[in-house]
Amino acid sequence: MNTLQSAPEKINVLWFLPTHGDSRYLGTQKGGRHVDLAYLQQVARAADQLGYYGVLLPTGRSCEDSWVVASALIPSTERLKFLVAVRPGLQSPTLAARMTSTLDRLSGGRLLVNIVTGGDPRENGGDGLFLDHATRYEITDEFLDIYSRLLRGETVEHKGPHFRIEDGRLLFPPHQEGGPPLFFGGSSDAGITVAAKRVDKYLTWGEPPAQVKEKIARVREAAAKEGREVSFGIRFHVIARETTAEAWAAADKLISHLDDDTIAEAQKVFSRLDSVGQARMSALHGGRRDKLEISPNLWAGVGLVRGGAGTALVGDPGTIAERIDEYRRAGCDSFILSGYPHLEEAYSFGELVLPLLPTAHPTKSNKAVNNMGPFGETIANSHRPQASVP
Repeated sequence: MNTLQSAPEKINVLWFLPTHGDSRYLGTQKGGRHVDLAYLQQVARAADQLGYYGVLLPTGRSCEDSWVVASALIPSTERLKFLVAVRPGLQSPTLAARMTSTLDRLSGGRLLVNIVTGGDPRENGGDGLFLDHATRYEITDEFLDIYSRLLRGETVEHKGPHFRIEDGRLLFPPHQEGGPPLFFGGSSDAGITVAAKRVDKYLTWGEPPAQVKEKIARVREAAAKEGREVSFGIRFHVIARETTAEAWAAADKLISHLDDDTIAEAQKVFSRLDSVGQARMSALHGGRRDKLEISPNLWAGVGLVRGGAGTALVGDPGTIAERIDEYRRAGCDSFILSGYPHLEEAYSFGELVLPLLPTAHPTKSNKAVNNMGPFGETIANSHRPQASVP
């Protein structure tokens, strides 16, 4: 099998549903926004109408439940796919398979599945899961073997170290043959081993291009040893403005009310996690404000207080499109993006950058006719503005 695969020609671009909260500023209550069903519907509808491929729903005790939220939002959208978390160790594989099959059928095949092993021992303990890092990945591997077989329509008889299944089967199959695609992220050796054996798409957080290339090469090599191929996705925040100067000013504004004590407390929490991916994110900035541009137009300011994805692409539309293309050339075909506030930034990126990208899915065209537009507000209630000269 050829591990030197060519870069994907087309990409999928997903947005994010902020079920853990939203704001105009990080690390403070100032600018905080109440996130209820109506607001989540606004974000999801905006993503759907702008032509994003799908949306990621986060998981954990800091978030609203991703399955319930996705179920509530599917009737409000038309084409949007929902990337929802399955949690090995917290769910039985047969129950998870039934939930997956049901939501996939009811949505008409708009379900994507994010396999989350979990990296916060304290949060895991709150959910009754008291297992070390290695054991959690052993469970994930065994879980995915059973779960995937059920979704493929097999009857499962299984007796292993962590699960015993007798006459496990689905009476109602998923809409997508074989089940929805499986997304998964894990930077440790154990995580990469699971990815190589079990998943369709390996996810990484937004590290500099050289580090992403290295990680992709490792996963490809591991998958090749299993006789498999894996595709790749990456998770960023974005700050897109008409000029690069405006974008950097917006980045500075985002953390303008963030104090050093809040940063220190957040970094203390991150340091207790046994997630290799989180350690790699934290190492990009070291909790310091003075060296946040860690690669051209790649800003680590979000990671000062936010766990998980902590970097943002910052710039004008052409610059951000080129940075995204760097990662496409490195092997990424899926880009999961977000920005603050999520409704406004979905529009900023969707209108400024999304049309510049080689997407595999249709996006909103500025040439579409809607009320004889788009053309801006009618001038003096009598005529349309003239088209700008490129």
